[in-house]
Amino acid sequence: MFQIIGIVVLFVMVFGGFVLAGGHFDVILHALPFEMMMIGGAAIGATLIGNDLGTIKGIGGGFGKIMGGSKWKKQDYQDLLTLMFALTKMVKTKGVVALEPHIEKPEESPIFQKYPKILKDHFAVDFICDTFRMMTMNLDDPHQVEDVMEKQLEKHHHEAHKPAHALQNMADALPALGIVAAVLGIIKTMGAINEPPEKLGLLIGGALVGTFLGVFLAYGLVGPMAARFASVEDEESQFYKIIKNVMVAHLHGNAAQVSVEIGRGAVPSAYQPSFAQLEEAINAAEV
Repeated sequence: MFQIIGIVVLFVMVFGGFVLAGGHFDVILHALPFEMMMIGGAAIGATLIGNDLGTIKGIGGGFGKIMGGSKWKKQDYQDLLTLMFALTKMVKTKGVVALEPHIEKPEESPIFQKYPKILKDHFAVDFICDTFRMMTMNLDDPHQVEDVMEKQLEKHHHEAHKPAHALQNMADALPALGIVAAVLGIIKTMGAINEPPEKLGLLIGGALVGTFLGVFLAYGLVGPMAARFASVEDEESQFYKIIKNVMVAHLHGNAAQVSVEIGRGAVPSAYQPSFAQLEEAINAAEV
């Protein structure tokens, strides 16, 4: 919502100020399709050259995140903590062997099935199951497990950020591509140097639209979108860090309730359930 408001404010302030200052849109509108073709096409082409297919798809899918924010909401964080409580409590009371059916086929597990949104996130499910699987192989040193989980998170975070980085690279390139379009416009103008001043003025104005468009798109639209994209990815990565915090706390010998409370402390403030809310959710899940 705020992103749409921001775009409206951007266009109204920039072009409204231009009109109030006595500017006319005739030159801009005449040159815009051609300049946009050169600048936008070059930016897209350069992005295709510099990135793999997965990253390109990630950029396309990222616009939903830019407008909608993180896919994880307050209920999801509460569900994650409740899920982690159920799993760690089972290990505490019945042993890690009792957990094997749940981690080998999580899609068939009645515990995981209570939380379909988490179950659909392959990384979250694999992250949980693989860590518990290591425990079944007697890798239960908290520091070793934490190191392994941290490396997995770093790899996932790096891969998740690739589309945002690619979008930022596009933003960085746009001003220079605007200059390229402007230079081509000047070349066109020099080819008509014997034309009257009125004609030359229109040609020069059209060339300058390229410089304007490149800078405007870079710093007004694409750059802020890339920053927003990266911010959302950072926020989503916190979801997986909570899994690590709970697992490490569990391996240090804490009770299940204490482990999830440690995890609750890492939930972003805007989505953090209160102690009472989490306790109520855990009690309801156990019924």
